[in-house]
Amino acid sequence: MSPEADARAGSRTGSRSGRRASSRPGRWWVAGAVLLVAWSLWGSGIGREPVLNPPGWPSLRSFFAAALSPDLSADFLRRTLDATLVTIAFSLLGTVLAVLIGLVGGVLMSEAWWQRGGRAPGRGAPVRGPRSRAPGWLLTRIGLGIPRGIHEAVWGIILLVILGRDPLVGILALAIPFGVITAKVYAEIIDETPPGPHDALITAGAGRLQAFVYATLPRIWGDLLAYGFYRFDCALRSAVILGMIGAGGLGFELITAFQGLAYERMWTLIYALIALGWLFDRWSASLRHPGRARWKRTSLLLGAALTVGSLLYLRPDLARLVSARTWERAGAMLADAIPPSLPSTWADLLGDAAATVQMSVLAIVVGSGIGVVAAFLGVHQAGDGPVRAAGAALCRMLLLTIRAISPPVWALLLLFVVLPGPLPGALALGLYNAGVLGRLFTEVLETMDRRPVLSLQLLGAGRITTFVYGVLPLVAGRFTAYALYRWEIAIRETVVVGVVGAGGLGRVLESQRASFDYSGMLTVVIALLLLSLLVDLASASARRAWR
Repeated sequence: MSPEADARAGSRTGSRSGRRASSRPGRWWVAGAVLLVAWSLWGSGIGREPVLNPPGWPSLRSFFAAALSPDLSADFLRRTLDATLVTIAFSLLGTVLAVLIGLVGGVLMSEAWWQRGGRAPGRGAPVRGPRSRAPGWLLTRIGLGIPRGIHEAVWGIILLVILGRDPLVGILALAIPFGVITAKVYAEIIDETPPGPHDALITAGAGRLQAFVYATLPRIWGDLLAYGFYRFDCALRSAVILGMIGAGGLGFELITAFQGLAYERMWTLIYALIALGWLFDRWSASLRHPGRARWKRTSLLLGAALTVGSLLYLRPDLARLVSARTWERAGAMLADAIPPSLPSTWADLLGDAAATVQMSVLAIVVGSGIGVVAAFLGVHQAGDGPVRAAGAALCRMLLLTIRAISPPVWALLLLFVVLPGPLPGALALGLYNAGVLGRLFTEVLETMDRRPVLSLQLLGAGRITTFVYGVLPLVAGRFTAYALYRWEIAIRETVVVGVVGAGGLGRVLESQRASFDYSGMLTVVIALLLLSLLVDLASASARRAWR
């Protein structure tokens, strides 16, 4: 064999070895995911013990039958309108404060802010000096990472103890975690912005703040505004959850109606939630389209007017933030919480932590499965017939409905027919995440490059062949990334179904709150933070292996 042939053979062998080596981490992650799902199914009781509660089916049927006869009395409609306005005001004020936190935090979290002498390679401009991640960048990332790991419901519980029953509780419980989430997204937007004009101002002697305000901010404000409206859409659903723990609004009315088994009133409130979700979903979607600068400016002015109106409507007592009584309560709570103590035993805590992980895993499996099917049924393309278009619209409305109903409500309903434990919480989170993932998956299908599909169709490929070789390779990566991202969120959302009795660490947290055991609460919060960190790391590693 010639040297050239030896080289080609060696190259082929090396290429095959490289492919095998590069695919090995992916296979390990797939095997690990299968084992994790099997462990979660076993832990939920499926296949080893009864999980259903047949006597509860009549109650569930009664609930859905009431959908055809909501309470439309004038008195309750006035209460629903007031609760709707309270929920909007909470959401809007919390979002505005979160955007302000996100703007400041996003700048401080961005690598661009801490660069010395230029940008990093691959950012669109040559580096004029060594790249430096200053200690300030690292401290900002760590400092803002802790509040992000605590769910807004936990913040609501803590603030309710410190501030008492005041609108500030709902506003701050939304603003703190949403602010640091927004900061992370804004930092990524800033770092992805071409650095030419910014670096030119720095070279001309401008300061970092001046360069950001005059060179970077004008080019990204549309993206910042669009994400702010998306965060408002999320805040509406979170405000309902906060209402269930005492903040007021639609959530408070929902939990009150459920406790009284007033299903007709519940459906009136659910229809109000669906209408709100549809209205602000359309508003948010309109801001994501390219261009429309005038509409974005109009939306900004309208948002400012609504913010002022929300302040006047809620009238939060800002003096509580600086009152001596508030700081005394905060100090007493902190003194009672430190040092943290075990709620019961290490075995019980680890068991509840395992149940929390199992709930999050099953939730994403259920949510992804329903979301994929709904996305393919709900995708709408140009040229679709009237029947296909009507079916897609109906599927989108179904997705909007199931994500408009918050996870605690789904959990309460499922507890009629599913025995208490991780399973009802997992199914509740799965249904809610199906609505979110279905929407995201549908957007992926509508915006994907359709040229490979058209090429296969022109070559005479059938539907199954076209799907397997034309559609699936283009969307599988995005679908997986979105599912893993939602898993990171689901591990934190388990607390909101746990507080209504669905199991996991959320149930323990509610039990400790009811008994005013703040040191036990702190232990549970730390456990939730550690679980969130582990899931975030596992999700990031899985995404890298998939890529």
